[in-house]
Order: sequence, then structure tokens, then C-alpha cells
Amino acid sequence: MTAPGSTAPVLAPPVLDRCRALVRPALAEAVGRLHPWVGEMAAYAFGWCEVGGAPAPASGGKGVRQALAVLGAEAAGAPERAGVAAAVAVELVHTFSLLHDDIMDGDAARRRRPAVWKAYGTGPAVLAGDALFALAVETLAARPGGTAAVRALSAALGDLVRGQADDLLFAARPWTGPEQVRPDEYRAMAEHKTGALLGCAAALGSVLGGAAAGTSAALDRAGRHLGVAFQIVDDVLGVWGDPAVTGKPVHGDLRERKKTFPVLVALRTPVAPRLAALLESGTDPAAAAALIEEAGGRSAALAEARRHLTAVEAALTAVPLEAGAAADLRSLLDFLVRRDL
Repeated sequence: MTAPGSTAPVLAPPVLDRCRALVRPALAEAVGRLHPWVGEMAAYAFGWCEVGGAPAPASGGKGVRQALAVLGAEAAGAPERAGVAAAVAVELVHTFSLLHDDIMDGDAARRRRPAVWKAYGTGPAVLAGDALFALAVETLAARPGGTAAVRALSAALGDLVRGQADDLLFAARPWTGPEQVRPDEYRAMAEHKTGALLGCAAALGSVLGGAAAGTSAALDRAGRHLGVAFQIVDDVLGVWGDPAVTGKPVHGDLRERKKTFPVLVALRTPVAPRLAALLESGTDPAAAAALIEEAGGRSAALAEARRHLTAVEAALTAVPLEAGAAADLRSLLDFLVRRDL
């Protein structure tokens, strides 16, 4: 995998299209079992329709987690049906988490249109999220090997909730002083909030397919390290990314006063008092970005991402994997962490 920080353009790997085409019928069939109104909200969340049910011109996200599930299953030699079922469950849980995250964070937009809670109301959006979670569990429980898969998904969700709780609590902690957020706390939060579900996605198909426990554990470990690298790259993009490419405003995370990894690193250096004052005022995000870079926050973040990528590769090489699927998996991981840097 190529380390983050390269300026070469990164194109989405073709395997994303292949996995979406493989999973979409099963995902649509699962959503079709929901109450019609709840199913419409779910379809809206997936980008399949507009409010009221009219077909949308384009489907929603890239389907990264479902691709991880398919490729993880293929790499472990699991049957295709196991990878598809795992992908459906992971995509349902991921969308459930987004519906609730948008409410908790007060984010009014998702993928350049109103979030579900803005389009349908807060209560209905919570209901739709709950329905997606229940549907994910049902999807796994109905499959051979479902007990172990539900156990793995439950463990990942427990970590996700723990990470989300820490992330919310970080917002109330001071920029400096004994109670400030430490980079190691941030790493743990990122592994739980982002890495747990990516690890579950990579491993779940192998669990359903009855692969060796060591193989499933290695795929989960790779996904967790990927999650930390992914989150830190996202932090870098949130400060220095190109809005035309990322879809985020320049310095957006600084305006929102987010405690991201580059910020936390810079706050452990002598610039901390000046940086804390800039962050607290929120009046000059460009100056804050320059100060973070001067203090080494950006370079430290990229180095941290590279360290976790090394751990991803170590996990993948520790167990025997199907060569073709493993190559596809590596191309997807490379795309995820290099995106727009």
C-alpha cells in the first residue's frame, strides 16, 4: 500500500462497483421487509430515493464497508453467500450509526442533501436507525454460523458506542491543562468509533463462512488499524483538504472546534497557549492551521497513519489469504487512506 501524503491522484478501485452490484439485490430485499414508511426512510438514507419515495438519480455512498465484507470473505476462502450476507449486515449497521450520529452531532446534511432527521424528523430517523440495526441482526442470525457472526457484530457495536461516547465527551474537555485530551486517548477513540466496524466488516464474512479463527482475527485487526489510519487521514483532510475534492469547507474542522489528531499533537508543544486561544475564538482558522502545521501536527498525523498502515499489512501477511482477493483488498485499503491527500 502507498503511504498517505502522496500527491498522485487516487481513483476508486473497480472492485467497489463489483461489490456494490453483488450486494445491492440482497440489501434491497432486506430493506423491502421493513414497514413501508420505515423502508422509505432507509432507502432515502441509502440514496435510492427522494422524500416521498421517488427514485433518486444516483445511489448514495461508495459502499466501502460492504466491499470490505465481500473481499474479506473472498480472501478467507468463504462462500460468496457468506460475504454478501455479511456485507448486508454491515451496511445496515453502518447506516444505522450514521442516522444516529447526524442527530447527535446536529449535522443537517449528509451526502449533499438533508440528513434523514431533517427530511423526516428526529423521532422517525431514530426509529429508522433502530429498524436497520434489528434487520442487521436478523440477517446474520438467519445464516449458518449466525451465532458467531452476531457475537462479532455485537462486540463491534459495543466498541462503536464506547468510541462515540468518548468522542462526545472530548468536546467538553479543555484545550490545555491536566484534563486536555491526549493523543493516545484519541487513538483509542478512533479504533472504537471507526476501526471496530471496519474490522468487523473485514472479518464478518469469514466468520459466517467458517474460516479459521486466526484468519478472522487477523482481518479484524487489519480493519481496526485501517480505521485509525482512515480517521487520522480524515482529520488532515478536514483542515488542509481541497474542498472541491473532499466536499468539506476549507478549515471546516477548525471552525467547528473539533479535537482532531493534528490539533491534539500541536497542543502538546510550546505553541499550545497561542493555538488554544485561536481555537477557542474560532475567528482565524487559517492562522490556527498554519500554527498546527508549524508545530508538527500535520506531519505527526501522517506519520501516525503510516504506522497503522504498516500494522494493517502485518496483519494481512500473518495468515494465508486468497491471492486475488487479497490484492483487491489491498487496493481498497490504499484508496481509503490515500483518498485526496
